[in-house]
Amino acid sequence: MAEPMIEVRHLVKDYGQGRGVFDVSFAVQPGECFGFLGPNGAGKSTTIRHLMGFSIPDSGETFIRGQSSLKERDVIMQGVSYIPGEVALPLALRGSDVIAEQKRLKNVTDDTMLNWLISTFELDPSLYCKEMSLGMKRKTAIVCAFMNDPDVIVMDEPSSGLDPEMQEKFIRLIELEKKRNRTILLSSHIFQEVDACCDRITIIKDGKIVSTFQADDLKHKTTKRYRLRYDTPAHAEEARKKLLAVKEDARTSPSNACILHCTCDDSAIDRFLRMIPRNHLVDMSEKKETLEDYFMSFYKEDKTYVGV
Repeated sequence: MAEPMIEVRHLVKDYGQGRGVFDVSFAVQPGECFGFLGPNGAGKSTTIRHLMGFSIPDSGETFIRGQSSLKERDVIMQGVSYIPGEVALPLALRGSDVIAEQKRLKNVTDDTMLNWLISTFELDPSLYCKEMSLGMKRKTAIVCAFMNDPDVIVMDEPSSGLDPEMQEKFIRLIELEKKRNRTILLSSHIFQEVDACCDRITIIKDGKIVSTFQADDLKHKTTKRYRLRYDTPAHAEEARKKLLAVKEDARTSPSNACILHCTCDDSAIDRFLRMIPRNHLVDMSEKKETLEDYFMSFYKEDKTYVGV
C-alpha cells in the first residue's frame, strides 16, 4: 500500500470535562475521499486544526504527504487547500479582492478553473464581504480552495450554509475531483454529502473513533432489516415470542408496540419468511440500512453537544 497522503497518529488534545480528542488515528490514501462524520462538538474541527498545524497536540502527531503538520507546515501548505468550518472574510474587502489575494498567495496564473467555479456556484465577487450572506461566504471559500488545482483538499463542514441546489453542485465538484485522483478529507455532519462522496468513512463520538468502514460495505450489507406491523400490541408480542423461540431476531419498536423490527442475513431470508407468524399481520416492509441508521446506532439523543 502507498504511503498515506494524510495521517493522524494517536492524537490527543484534552480541553477538560470530556472535551477534545482522545487517541484519534486514521489515514487517507492517495486519491481517496475520506469522510469524517460526527455532530458538532464530536472532535472533527479539533482534529483538522491539528492536521493543518494550527494547534499543538498534548500527544500524537499529524502528517500530510509524510511530513509533520507542525515541523514542516510551510512546505506542506503549498499544495494543500483548506476550507474552515467557519469562514471569516475581511469585511472591508470585496469578494474579488479576496480572490485576487488568494491567487497571489497560490501563484495562480491560469483563470480557467477560477472562472468555471465562479460561474458554477453563481458567485458575485463584486459584493463586499460585509454584504455577503453565509452561503455567499461559503461559495467564496470554495472558489478560493479549488481554483489552484490542489492535490490535497481538507474541508471542515464545507457545504454548511449552501442551499440544496448549491449543495448538489458541491457534491458534483467533489465527484469531478475524485476522478482527477485528488486526495480529499471531508469533515461533515450531513449524511447525504458523506454518503454521496466518500470512499471510506470514520465516525467520531465524544472525541474517540468508534467506527471506520468502506462506504460500499454499508451499501451492500448482507444483513436485511424488516418491519412487521400487527393489529394490536398483544398480537405483536405474541409474534415476537414465537420468532425468538425459533431463534429469529425480533424487537418491539420503542415508539409503537404494534411494530416489530427484525434482522436476518441474506442466506436465511427464506427460513425467516417461513417463520413469520401470519395471524393478525397487517403489513411488512424491508428497510434498507442507511448511513444515518448506522451512525445513529452509535449516537443516542440523550446529550447536548457543544463546539470543540
